[in-house]
Parts: sequence; structure tokens; C-alpha cells
Amino acid sequence: MSRRILIVEDEAPIREMLSFVMEQHGYQAVEAKDFDSAVSRIAEPYPDMVLLDWMLPGGSGIQLAKKLKSDDFTRNIPIIMLTARGEEEDKIKGLEVGADDYITKPFSPKELMARMRAVFRRVAPTVLDEPLDFDGLKLDPVSHRISVNDNSVDMGPTEFKLLHFFMTHPERVYSREQLLDHVWGTNVYVEDRTVDVHIRRLRKALTEYGFDRLIQTVRGVGYRFSMR
Repeated sequence: MSRRILIVEDEAPIREMLSFVMEQHGYQAVEAKDFDSAVSRIAEPYPDMVLLDWMLPGGSGIQLAKKLKSDDFTRNIPIIMLTARGEEEDKIKGLEVGADDYITKPFSPKELMARMRAVFRRVAPTVLDEPLDFDGLKLDPVSHRISVNDNSVDMGPTEFKLLHFFMTHPERVYSREQLLDHVWGTNVYVEDRTVDVHIRRLRKALTEYGFDRLIQTVRGVGYRFSMR
């Protein structure tokens, strides 16, 4: 499955153009025309990026960016501000509230795609290399170690990659196809049900410590990693 891009834009022609461009480049476009509809669409499965207009009916893009960055479950979603405002002060204001980049209208689809790819590259290293800790369950991607309350946990390389992906994307539901793309890669042919086998192995490795409950099955959809 492709990455979900939430397009928050009140002008229908621009919103539709952006959706078309996203789908042309293999992304899944989700549209919102105002502040409230944007809030309602930031839910499971969470978007992988938000293209956010500065001025919106019902609120501002700045307010929405602040809301996203103040929530533990959405703070890591990258944001690119889309606006007609080109003043230096406005750009700084957008970046200060947590936007990852800023593009001034009018812009070309080619420039937008280049900016999006740059943001995805920029946010990925911080997500991939930082040690992770969820209530005593620790994963260090550099040393390739997993522990629970300082007790080492053994698991295979695929289970490690699967757990790493889950821990860097908490509270989001992923289908088997999405997990195959993200964990195994798009150039590897693996049956969907292989995901279920590795999920069972991952849960088994965590059962002794009670952390198997974090790997949740969402019936008819897929899996998620959740502390709830």
C-alpha cells in the first residue's frame, strides 16, 4: 500500500490538482477542505504526511500544525505548509510551530514532489537510528539489541525489523500489504500470510514479559502497535 497524504486545502481546484498529482506519483490522497474536516481525517490509519494550507475555514493551518505537534500520536507526521504568503516572518512562524518545510503558491508539481521526497529523507534517519523505549521495552537499532527491563530479548532479524517498524509508527493500523512494503521492501515477493507467521513469532518473543499485548490485531484491517 502507498503512503497516505492528507491534503488540507479550502480551494477545490487546488485540492483536486494536488490529489491528482499525489495519485500520479503512487501516493494515496486524502482530502480535507477546512479545519474540522482535517481534524476528523487525522485518525487511524494516520497520514504519512500533511500538505497544509495556511488559511482555512474554521481555523488556521498554524493552529492545526500546533495541534498535531502537541499530540504524542501525530507529532512525528511531517508537515509541508502550502500558502500564498511569501514573507520571511510567515515562513519562520510556520517552521517554529513544527512544519518541516514551506512552499509558496504558485508552485509546480515537480517542485512539490522534490520537497516531499526531501522531507521524507530528512525525517527517516531520526526515526530509524534513535533508541526506542516503550514502558521498559527497549530497542536499539544501532547495536541491534532488544531488552525488557535490562533483560535481553532474542528474536530473528525479520521480527526485529517488524518490531522496529511498529515502535517507530505507534497507534497506526497497517495492512499486511503495507507491512510487506515497509518491512520486507517492494522488490521482494512474499505471501501476505507470511506477515501473520512473523507476527506470531514476534508475540511469542515478547510473551514472557507481557508485551505481546502491544501487537494488536485489528480485525479485517491488519495490525497495530499500541500501548492502549
